Parts: sequence; C-alpha cells; structure tokens
Amino acid sequence: MATTRMNSAGPRPHAVPMTDDIPDPEVPERARRPRTYSARYKAQILAEYERLDKAGKGALLRREGLYTSLISDWRKQRDRGALAELAKASGRPPVDPVERENVRLRRENERLAGELDKARKVIEVQGKLSALLEQLATDSETGKSGESR
Repeated sequence: MATTRMNSAGPRPHAVPMTDDIPDPEVPERARRPRTYSARYKAQILAEYERLDKAGKGALLRREGLYTSLISDWRKQRDRGALAELAKASGRPPVDPVERENVRLRRENERLAGELDKARKVIEVQGKLSALLEQLATDSETGKSGESR
C-alpha cells in the first residue's frame, strides 16, 4: 500500500512503501516451563563463576542466560548439602495419593456428620410437635366430653 505526502510546491505523490512487519498476535498454546538444571551443570557453572573476574562473570551469565539470583541460590544449596541438595527439584513436593484420599474422606465425614446432626434436630422437633398436637387433641376431646348441652 502506498501513501501520499503533500509538498509545499503542490500535491505531488511520493510512494512510501509500508512494510508488513506486523507482529503475530497469536498466543502460543502453552507457556514455556521454567528451565531445570542438573546438579552437575549447577556445580560446573558455580566453579567457573567463582574463578572469573567481574567482567567474565557477566559474560558467563549472559552466555548461559542465567541471573545472579540463581547463582546465589545454588551457592546456598551447595553450602547446605552438596550434590544431593543441588539435585533437589524446585516447587511443591508431590502430594501422596493416600494423604489426598484421607483429606477427601475427612471432609466428606465432616459433611455427613453435619447432615446427621441436622436430621437429628429435625426428628427431635417433629417428635415435640407430634407430642404437642397429641396433647392438644386429647385436651380438646376431654373439653368437649366434659361440656353439657
């Protein structure tokens, strides 16, 4: 598509090519997962990082696509427990299926206990109402039979 510009000398069209460099608006189906690093990789990067000067450290981080916060975390992990700790997966620990089932059953038990309590209260109220109606019925019968006409 061409556009025109107005010149002070008069209307003279100048073809200015428009580029079709419009970014793709499509969103990827899934977001990328966070990167994971092996214990060996972490140890190698830490060793190399500690040998370098300030400029070399920055170059290493840029080359590997890492942040200084990762290096700090890896150092803490190393200081706490070496390779076993470095290999530890990040994030929440997996939930035991038995524990998940126990939690579900406890909730269901509490819900059913609440329903049972309600049912008992309803039965109690119905019993009291029945007794009251029976008493009213017997009182009205004795009242009618005792009256003279």
